[in-house]
Amino acid sequence: LFAIFAFATCGGYSGELRLSVDCANKSESDLSIDIAFAYPFRLHQVNFEAPTCEGKRRETLALIGDFSSSAEFFVTIAVFAFLYSLAATVVYIFFQNKYRENNRGPLIDFIVTVVFSFLWLVSSSAWAKGLSDVKVATDPDEVLLLLSACKQQSNKCLPVRSPVMSSLNTSVVFGYLNFILWAGNIWFVFKETGWHSSGQRHPADTMEKQPGGCNQGGYNQDSYGPAGGYNQPGSYGQVGEYGQPQSYGQSGPTSFANQI
Repeated sequence: LFAIFAFATCGGYSGELRLSVDCANKSESDLSIDIAFAYPFRLHQVNFEAPTCEGKRRETLALIGDFSSSAEFFVTIAVFAFLYSLAATVVYIFFQNKYRENNRGPLIDFIVTVVFSFLWLVSSSAWAKGLSDVKVATDPDEVLLLLSACKQQSNKCLPVRSPVMSSLNTSVVFGYLNFILWAGNIWFVFKETGWHSSGQRHPADTMEKQPGGCNQGGYNQDSYGPAGGYNQPGSYGQVGEYGQPQSYGQSGPTSFANQI
């Protein structure tokens, strides 16, 4: 929809300016000189006639400049963007399963989206510069400088009407809006690619490996249950100096009986 507005407001434009040449000899004057121009703005091919104020002779003049390259480039990008958007919409709706079969479809979609974003920026900038030049070339005050009759102070040359450029200004605005729209869509197309999916799987794999790391030589090692710890039978279970029967029972009963 934005692409349609972009190429329609530019490609369908036609404008007109009007000049007035009031000669010293009123019979030679022409108070309504209409100059019409349109897309693709090859102004050097726009001819018009104006009085010379020297008898009935008239001169044929042309506007200055050829701005067709930037205008046609802008409209071409807009048309191709519209066609691709239309084709992508059909694929998204009717061929979603085939689109997701492998990673080729999303990758192509991602690359094309990046390319169109760049082309929208370039074409909109080029057309914005071209439009400013068109405005200068079609300014009635600038066009009056081309007339030989206007170089004589006895004649009065006045601009009557300037061309309306509102639709062309709108086309530049829609060009930059298309750039923002396509550039913002890069993220949503990137999420469909395998690059985004593989990036999402790495943290999950790391979390799955973490429980195994805690069991390595940590709390499950025989640190509290080895033979040299609290369960050593040699610590408290040995027949030591308190548990030897020889030391406690030696000559104890005998000496007691002798005393008696």
